[in-house]
Amino acid sequence: MQEITVYTTLICSYCHAAKRLLEQRGLAFKEVDLTNNPQLRQELSEANGGYRTVPMIFIGRDFIGGFTELAALDRSGTLVAKVNAP
Repeated sequence: MQEITVYTTLICSYCHAAKRLLEQRGLAFKEVDLTNNPQLRQELSEANGGYRTVPMIFIGRDFIGGFTELAALDRSGTLVAKVNAP
C-alpha cells in the first residue's frame, strides 16, 4: 500500500476537502502543515514543476497534484487502485 501525504495550510478549503475525501474513502494519510514552513513549501514547489498551491498530494513518491486531481482520480475509479499498487 502506498503512503498518502497531504501538504496543507491551516486556512485552505481545498485542503479540508481533500482530507475529507480521503477520510470518506477510508484512506489513511499523513498531513504535513506548511503554514509556518515556507522553505519546505518552496522546495516542494521547485521539485514539482513550480506547483505552488496547496494541497500538494503525493501517493507514494508520485506527486498527483491538488484536490482537483485527487477528485478526478476518485471519479475515474483509479484512486484506490493507485494507493493499493505495490
